Amino acid sequence: MERENVDVTRRMQYILNMRAVLNKDALFSDGTEYYRSPAEPKPGETVIIRFRTQKNNVDAVYLVYGRTRQKMKVYKTANGFDYYAGKFIMGEEIVRYHFEIHYGWVTCYYNYLGVSMDCEERWDFEIYPGYDTPEWAKGAVMYQIYVDRFYNGDPSNDVETGEYSYIGDVSVRVEDWNKTPAVMGVREFYGGDLQGVMDKLDYLEDLGVEVIYLNPIFVSPSNHKYDCQDYDYVDPHLGRIVEDCDGLLPEGDRDNSHAMKYIKRVTDKRNLEASNELFAQLVEEIHKRGMKVILDGVFNHCGSYNKWMDRERIYEGQEGYPKGAYVSADSPYRYFFKFNDENRWPYNPTYDAWWTHDTLPKLNYEGSRQLYDYVLYVARKWVSPPFNVDGWRLDVAADLGYSNEFNHNFWKDFRRAVKSANPNAVILAEHYGSPEGWLMGDEWDTVMNYDAFMEPVTWFLTGMEKHSDEYREDLYGNSEAFISAMKMHMRSLHMSALHTAMNELSNHDHSRFLTRTNRRVGRISYAGADAASQNINPAVMREAVALQMTWPGAPTVYYGDEAGVCGFTDPDNRRTYPWGNEDQEMIDYHKRLIRLHKKYKILRTGSVCFLWNDYQGLCYGRFSHNEQIIVVINNRDEEREAEIAVWRAGISRMEDTCMERILLSHKDGYTQEPQEYTAHAGVISVRMPAYSVTILHHKD
Repeated sequence: MERENVDVTRRMQYILNMRAVLNKDALFSDGTEYYRSPAEPKPGETVIIRFRTQKNNVDAVYLVYGRTRQKMKVYKTANGFDYYAGKFIMGEEIVRYHFEIHYGWVTCYYNYLGVSMDCEERWDFEIYPGYDTPEWAKGAVMYQIYVDRFYNGDPSNDVETGEYSYIGDVSVRVEDWNKTPAVMGVREFYGGDLQGVMDKLDYLEDLGVEVIYLNPIFVSPSNHKYDCQDYDYVDPHLGRIVEDCDGLLPEGDRDNSHAMKYIKRVTDKRNLEASNELFAQLVEEIHKRGMKVILDGVFNHCGSYNKWMDRERIYEGQEGYPKGAYVSADSPYRYFFKFNDENRWPYNPTYDAWWTHDTLPKLNYEGSRQLYDYVLYVARKWVSPPFNVDGWRLDVAADLGYSNEFNHNFWKDFRRAVKSANPNAVILAEHYGSPEGWLMGDEWDTVMNYDAFMEPVTWFLTGMEKHSDEYREDLYGNSEAFISAMKMHMRSLHMSALHTAMNELSNHDHSRFLTRTNRRVGRISYAGADAASQNINPAVMREAVALQMTWPGAPTVYYGDEAGVCGFTDPDNRRTYPWGNEDQEMIDYHKRLIRLHKKYKILRTGSVCFLWNDYQGLCYGRFSHNEQIIVVINNRDEEREAEIAVWRAGISRMEDTCMERILLSHKDGYTQEPQEYTAHAGVISVRMPAYSVTILHHKD
């Protein structure tokens, strides 16, 4: 009997001493406003850091930063979670921090990658003092316009056939708006202009656009205008021509000093000033509608037509224009460029060019402080009255200058110049690879998000490389690769840059996403234009749009994507907007997704967590402490069901929770007809049709 009593006592003591297994999946923190307050602290501000665990599941949580190890305190318990908090005063230096979690004899750590048994500083969370990006840009719905291909609002300013010569042949005025761009289509012009943008503002407003990003609009001989001719003026072919003349190039003549009509149009100050005035009016009208405008800044190189170089001798002899550096060694712009042979003037062709393209002279900032200061003036000019542009997108920004050190110094000065003129202007750079060196709070605000959006999305949903140059079976539907890529590259952006990053599915440099859904490797030069629209899958496009509109960052629609435009990479991706022939269903779908994106704040600033994945399947949550949006994707050509632990996004496991379906898209269409789903003990069962995406919402 005594022995039995001893056994019972031991069993009771064992039961009383039992504890729940450490729930690693409940551990969570990030750099959003819900777990860091303020999310973008300035020196001297008190920063509150928060951490989530399962209720009564751990012994202690420590906030570790620098040489400080601070024990955190539970400040709130909700939905089966304990929320811990710690705080410190933000200094002048970068703060790197992680969490140390104690559970019995076990100690683990939590950093950017999640739970770890080791503590590697490179994965710590980071706070950059004073790094703040414009509030309006966080999650803003952007719309990219390649102006020549959007809408022709003023035929009187159209480039004429034979107006001038460019890269071996004459300019061409395209008469058929629906014509497919030629393989060498750089000198083809369809007539799209700023008046056309003005005429379609009602359409853009109805679509839900918040920011218009314009590809380059300054004077230039190409339709893409990445070969700037004059940074001070909008191209009259996009603006207004108030003074004109005859004088097309004679048949067979390729000497642009004879292109009298072109010279008149682009050098006469009356045309240039009228074009700038029209642009100012356009910006004013855009602002009246509550929208913003971003310009494309090409400051690494200019064009051979540029008035500083004047290789085409367009400005030579024109009143008010000094001689270009190509024309004369005595040019005031002589050191704006690097010449490799000092004995070739007049008409010296030995200048450095970007990637050896002689139409793209590289700007020699190291050799001319005058050039350096002038480009900073240009940067200020367009974000100041009367133009009041809301920011710059910077072309090939990492290439500027001849050294990495100089590049960083220039962008620091560029930021100071822009922000002094317009503190709310955004500075957004084109960049491939890790941008960390430029995202320290004193250079760029953010980037075009290739690594942490466009590339992982296209590989996962289509298996295609972003140019349609390669198909990878091993990446098609590979959700593990998708998640790894996202975690790795989002780490480089920090929260401030991440929430303003330009998330595109397509743009002027890559194939149209809808074309990638046919999983065909090809370019227009050998596959032909028709192949770009054969066997496409609009349901996969709708999956991608849903992902785009629910992922952290600024979802950016490339003009015409919403209307069903297809195309291989440059130049086929620059087809005209199909006015009168739009895919109205795709437009309607974009409107619905944009409205959802704008309705729910957590889609702009909320936390993100992966909840479930398998081959061709993915689920993630966007959430705050009391609200969740769950996105479920099935990229298979078959229906199936998934059991998803939505509690990791903050849904209670203590009681049944009703969630409302706010969108379903599938192989045969889409609907926003509401439907309730019930999470039992924090787990939800979702039926997923073929090629589908389901979006659910819950708020306490």
